[in-house]
Amino acid sequence: MKISTRRWSANLVFLLISSSFHWQFVDAFTDTILQGQSLTTSQTIISAGGNFELGFFSPGKSTKYYVGIWYKKFSEQTIVWVANRDYSFTNPSVVLTVSTDGNLEILEGKFSYKVTSISSNSNTSATLLDSGNLVLRNKKSDVLWESFDYPTDTLLPGMKLGYDKRAGKTWSLVSWKSREDPSPGAFFIEHDANESSQIFNLQGPKMYWTSGVWDGQIFSQVPEMRFIYMYKYNISFNENESYFAYSLHNPSILSRVVLDVSGQVRHLNCYEGTHEWDLSWLQPKTQCEVYAYCGPFGTCTRDSVEFCECLPGFEPRFPEDWNLQDRSGGCVRKADLQCVNESHANGDRDQFLLVSNVRLPKYPVTIQARSAMECESICLNSCPCSAYAYEGEECRIWGGDLVNVEQLPDGDSNARSFYIKLAASELNKRVSSSNWKVWLIVTLAISLTSAFVIYGIWGRFRRKGEDLLLFDFGNSSEDTSCYELGETNRLWRGEKKEVDLPMFSFASVSASTNNFSVENKLGEGGFGSVYKGKSQRGYEVAVKRLSKRSKQGWEELKNEAMLIAKLQHKNLVKVLGYCIERDEKILIYEYMSNKSLDFFLFDPAKCGILNWEMRVHIIEGVAQGLLYLHQYSRLRIIHRDLKASNILLDKDMNPKISDFGMARIFGGNESKATKHIVGTYGYMSPEYVLRGLFSTKSDVFSFGVLLLEILSGKKITKFYHSDSLNLLGYAWDLWKKNRGRELIDPVLNEISSRHILLRYINVALLCVQESADDRPTMSDVVSMLGKENVPLSSPNEPAFSNLWSMKRHASQDRLEICSLNDVTLSSVGAR
Repeated sequence: MKISTRRWSANLVFLLISSSFHWQFVDAFTDTILQGQSLTTSQTIISAGGNFELGFFSPGKSTKYYVGIWYKKFSEQTIVWVANRDYSFTNPSVVLTVSTDGNLEILEGKFSYKVTSISSNSNTSATLLDSGNLVLRNKKSDVLWESFDYPTDTLLPGMKLGYDKRAGKTWSLVSWKSREDPSPGAFFIEHDANESSQIFNLQGPKMYWTSGVWDGQIFSQVPEMRFIYMYKYNISFNENESYFAYSLHNPSILSRVVLDVSGQVRHLNCYEGTHEWDLSWLQPKTQCEVYAYCGPFGTCTRDSVEFCECLPGFEPRFPEDWNLQDRSGGCVRKADLQCVNESHANGDRDQFLLVSNVRLPKYPVTIQARSAMECESICLNSCPCSAYAYEGEECRIWGGDLVNVEQLPDGDSNARSFYIKLAASELNKRVSSSNWKVWLIVTLAISLTSAFVIYGIWGRFRRKGEDLLLFDFGNSSEDTSCYELGETNRLWRGEKKEVDLPMFSFASVSASTNNFSVENKLGEGGFGSVYKGKSQRGYEVAVKRLSKRSKQGWEELKNEAMLIAKLQHKNLVKVLGYCIERDEKILIYEYMSNKSLDFFLFDPAKCGILNWEMRVHIIEGVAQGLLYLHQYSRLRIIHRDLKASNILLDKDMNPKISDFGMARIFGGNESKATKHIVGTYGYMSPEYVLRGLFSTKSDVFSFGVLLLEILSGKKITKFYHSDSLNLLGYAWDLWKKNRGRELIDPVLNEISSRHILLRYINVALLCVQESADDRPTMSDVVSMLGKENVPLSSPNEPAFSNLWSMKRHASQDRLEICSLNDVTLSSVGAR
């Protein structure tokens, strides 16, 4: 046992100073700090066997002081625990002491930082054990607190990784922020509280590696454990706690599991007689597998020494952190885009640069585009769009940050290419620096452009031909009876034809539905009925026949037909044609064999079909569809009628938003007003119900309600927890009491990541806040659902958490209120 101090003269000075204070400095040759004693920045205590040392340290070139524990016998300081990682000190006169109330504190002048918070003023002392555990004991030697209960980034033999059910405490590892900053970083490790006993490696709530299930001897995804017989593993599940821990058969071996700043888990050992660490195993195998390891707009290369580089036209956001191996800040543009700063590029439009041989960034939005030029145009005309890729008639665009771009070696079958948007000035600079490539680039660009134009024209004619084949009911739109329509012709005469939407005769549509027979009826609502149809060529379609009594008239029919025809997205239902003959108002859609979401979600006998993965898939699909409507479609569109019955499911259970009769084209971000309120109570936002104001945030509110319904399996308009609360109020009440998990649909008993569920509930509550300004945009929602490392704010109380209050307010308003049952489908079968 030994304590490191200054020379004898320094001790004399400290002794003189200490006489004027109520504490004393630590005596020499001890592993313990007694009550009233203190430890200065130049002193340490050492465990009885000489394995560990405790004191103040400053990592790397940092001038900040932290209290930590490290291995004593290594020349290179290896920290295993930090007491004040969330608050550093800069004054060298700071001291560590056991205060008069029995707690371990760090004092800097009059400022006090409590390391412990026990309620015992008995005589206590802090002792560093040879296991690396710092314990706080009373005079009876009872352990009142121990550092093993508060791990930082390192798991030592004897430490637990899991959950203390009695204290509501989680034992987890959290990485350092950088090599010189021990404050909590982006990565952490948790142990599954269920009997699978998996260990999860996460960045925020995003899981990017798991150990696999425990098979009684090893974790299934860590086969290296099978070949090492020096450890004793302990998995425990009981009413008080659930945890994983390990120990060693040979106590002379030093061992540690550390969560590196890179997000990798490393298991290291030091054998007796050596002073070097041997790597036993690490996961994930490569750092490029770690989510967003290189940050936004960074690229990761497995075989590179530095691993991370910035994409062309970008530079490190925080150069100092970048040099210290903390790449989480990523990269920023060297030159602002023209749409952000019009003066920066001298009026030149933004351009695109090809990035080749990479694994594509995560979380694209998929849009149907007829050519690469159209795909490029969509991205160019949307300022938030950062990049696009076109492959196989599929247009992918990325909004905001690009993450997890990986540079792949030549010949890799997974290699793809995408185009990143850069300011014209930056792209011109790059071109001028390589003049010898100019003519080659120009020649290739002309050739490719010509090829894309020809391909686009050919594809357009090909699709038109396919459409005519698809809609061949026997009577084409050339039938003259379809043009002698009186009111209908006056409605559409003289308008610019923006889309090619086939028009069919009533006779052909009637024949396809067997004269609108009851056997072919799929559903019925206040607007009319939906029938299953079949063309002469065998194609199945859904035929929506509006009732003559329906409030959805010519304008609504025209609105729905023309809007949907202009939209191209995999999560939006496709309209195939229309008929407006004999005062009939008929729309023809693609047939959706799995009916609508409410058909499964609210049926006790069928809801079990919607497992957790399927519900997540539906949630993400609906969010992507709304994002496209709000931000990436040719027109900014507000749906105004989003609910479970308007989410159709194809044969693969892919969700598609339908019913655009009430949708509105929106020019800007401001709200619009109307006196004709349409929708369903519970789904409509408060500003829309009470003041007739609608915006994209109205759809966000409806999405939040839908999200809560999908998670809970309960319908907003049918569920009551008490006489006053609807589903929103029930969810809010559980959230406030930290019982959010009780909201989940009881049939979902296979969810492995409960934190994902809580995150989704948080997102839903953010969407249904009273004030439209407080709600996120759909771009934010997609980011929060997909980029699970994005921190979430705390929601305010939902609007209309009291259902009766909502109806009372609505009835007091003079606006014209129309129930959704009057205008859209309320009971639906397969379409």
